Amino acid sequence: MPTSSAPASPIRLVVGLGNPGSQYQRTRHNLGFMTVDRVAERAGIRFRASRFHAEVAALPGGLTLMKPLTFMNRSGLAVGAWARYHRLRPEEVLVVCDDLDLPFGKLRLRAQGSAGGHNGLKSVIAELGSQSFPRLRLGIGRPPGAGSTVEWVLSPFSPEEADRLPILLEAAAWAVECAVGEGIEVAMNQVNGRDLDQP
Repeated sequence: MPTSSAPASPIRLVVGLGNPGSQYQRTRHNLGFMTVDRVAERAGIRFRASRFHAEVAALPGGLTLMKPLTFMNRSGLAVGAWARYHRLRPEEVLVVCDDLDLPFGKLRLRAQGSAGGHNGLKSVIAELGSQSFPRLRLGIGRPPGAGSTVEWVLSPFSPEEADRLPILLEAAAWAVECAVGEGIEVAMNQVNGRDLDQP
């Protein structure tokens, strides 16, 4: 993570999506929160409350990490308010979230795109008025059989997934740092298709 100069990319805000509250802390839908927590840990910084209905952590060089506290389907309220106040363009906002359509542990970085059915992304798109912001999706897979997707995303990881979660979060934090430090296009080439266990 850059420490003394402005990032090589235009990213100025990294948003991890999730739900506030201890009951959601280790659920699949909170992978975005977990990722920015890991980025903050690696940078040696702490989150603090802000007036934008979010917890934020600032890094040198003008980069901010954010965890909206408005619950998933209203995540855009905090993101939009921050972006308007700080005059951020959509391409300066990187959003990290879970993804049902990727297998557990798979990472996919894109420069823009639709919400793909993700309520947090829908809210961010609505508040920014654009789909043209980068996003890092972390695979959680779909529930087995005809299981409820709502129950699935709000449930804790299986024991096997929990064992691999630290590896996933390290990879996700690295992907964020790569996107910030190298730019989205370079980062996509390094992140997409990467095996979770690849050093």
